[in-house]
Amino acid sequence: MADSTQPTTAVAAAKPYNPYQDLDAPIKKLYYLPTSPEHLYPEKAPKPYRPFGDNLVSCTGICYLSGRTAGLVHGAVRGLKAAGAGEPRRVRMSRALSSGGEVGRRYSNAMGIVGLYFSVIEGGINCYRGKDGILNTGVAGFGAGVVYKAARGLRAAALAGVIGGAAAVAAVSGKMAVKKYVGELGIWGF
Repeated sequence: MADSTQPTTAVAAAKPYNPYQDLDAPIKKLYYLPTSPEHLYPEKAPKPYRPFGDNLVSCTGICYLSGRTAGLVHGAVRGLKAAGAGEPRRVRMSRALSSGGEVGRRYSNAMGIVGLYFSVIEGGINCYRGKDGILNTGVAGFGAGVVYKAARGLRAAALAGVIGGAAAVAAVSGKMAVKKYVGELGIWGF
């Protein structure tokens, strides 16, 4: 009968695992970062535009946060203007924060919905056309404005569509101008 306290020959010959065995490699190999883009899904690599899910999340989030910031500033200024001259500082600050929160909530929700409409319409146009461009962005801005104000009537929807399309084209043109004259900044997708 075999003694269970003695290791077998296969286990005795095995080398114990050392997690630090590869750390004596040169530092350049340890921190080598690829310069080419890496894609989680290789079938999406040849597409010339951002995937639909990424576009949906980023557009909606950026619009929501922009609306929240603008609403907070606008509401705080409105709250400070509404405060009386003889009120204590705590009351004025409370009024500014309350008004900023109220207006910021409305602006952020409205802008988040517009960003959602814009990204869904732009994703559909990109899928249909198979390429990205300023035309897609302008039509998506027009469509987002129309859909957002559709319940207010045809005139309000058309006006909102024109404003949305012009704003989208202006944003893309500004981004292209920054890339051309300033160069790659490496922040915020520029």
